[in-house]
Amino acid sequence: MAKLINRPVYLNKLIKNKDVDLVKIITGIRRCGKSSLLDLFHQYLSDQGVASEHIIHLNLESLRYKDLDNFLSFYDYVSHLMPKDGKTYLLFDEIQQVEHWEKAIESFRIDFDVDIYITGSNAYLLSREFATLLSGRYVEIPMLPLSFKEFLTFYSFDPTTSVEEKFQRYLQFGGMPILKDYQFDEARSNQALEGIYSTVILKDVLQRNGQADQPLLEKIVRFLSSNIGSITSPNKIGNVLSNEGDIAKKGGASLAGKTVEKYLQMLIDAFVFFPARRYDVKGKQFLKTLEKYYIVDLGFRNLLLGYRDVDRGHILENVVYLELLRRDYRVYVGKVGPLEVDFVAEKPSEKLYIQVTESMLSEETRKRELNPLRKIEDNFEKIVLSMDRSYVNSYDGIKSLYLIDWLLSDR
Repeated sequence: MAKLINRPVYLNKLIKNKDVDLVKIITGIRRCGKSSLLDLFHQYLSDQGVASEHIIHLNLESLRYKDLDNFLSFYDYVSHLMPKDGKTYLLFDEIQQVEHWEKAIESFRIDFDVDIYITGSNAYLLSREFATLLSGRYVEIPMLPLSFKEFLTFYSFDPTTSVEEKFQRYLQFGGMPILKDYQFDEARSNQALEGIYSTVILKDVLQRNGQADQPLLEKIVRFLSSNIGSITSPNKIGNVLSNEGDIAKKGGASLAGKTVEKYLQMLIDAFVFFPARRYDVKGKQFLKTLEKYYIVDLGFRNLLLGYRDVDRGHILENVVYLELLRRDYRVYVGKVGPLEVDFVAEKPSEKLYIQVTESMLSEETRKRELNPLRKIEDNFEKIVLSMDRSYVNSYDGIKSLYLIDWLLSDR
């Protein structure tokens, strides 16, 4: 097995769930590192003394397994590989290639002494049918492209490169692990990203949704990419595309909105975009209209729109949103009366309120960023993240942190 670069955050999640009677489902966009994570876990099992015949590891996108396209052939093939006694670890990559795979997985659990780990590139994996069949017997481990902390371990830099320059590279190239092979060669990196993007759009969106219109889908992707961190809705996007002639006006705005809503769900299911719902902090309830959308990796945004630094505030917001997901928070957009808090981040016993801005140096910006936090009356932690290296680390109890330090901090 080739030398693998460790991703301890995700590997430790698998190790913690080892031998727990749950199917471990690793989800995430194509090429974000799911296959390598299974390889790392395979290596870990071997290092722990698990015999090779007790590890069955298949990548179902390989032509070697082209005949395993339905649950019966898949079940028969794997059953014949099972040793007669002792626990066997089943590692299945891109399992959505097998029709009704969930029936085989449930049967393995019933018929053999196994511990099961699977990956997939579409949220169809967790569809209603599957959730019903394996109700309460699986754990999802969502995987994202490289964090900035991981990015620093994947790449080699000249010793004179400052952390700010490294961060700038991260904002430009994003965190898809495969780009490591190109060492910041822009043309080759874009070719690799184009290949991944095309595969995701064709395989994980269009193939799964036979009636989808590719040009319209790509227009919606571009719209969302250029409006990350802006409040929007399917109806608003539908109106824009109707006015530009991309959606027929017949049927009115509600029909255009419903069409866009369907396409948005396809992109969310393929892990291209993530929605952040709006939450009324004082009323303690979710609002039914308007959301923000964040892209899974800034490299894709730069590929589609060209790299530009003009919208830096929203770009930084996107980085923070993904980092909060990596740290296992549920993330919402906060509403405090007429004001907005960039993020309300929750865990069962913890809550954070976070504002993200390029700089806090101007009085006008300080007022804009601090006012919503000051109006929140509870005692949970309130933080402003910016690119200022400032001696001011608090405003009346509201923490002010250097964004890069926060990204590199221990969880």
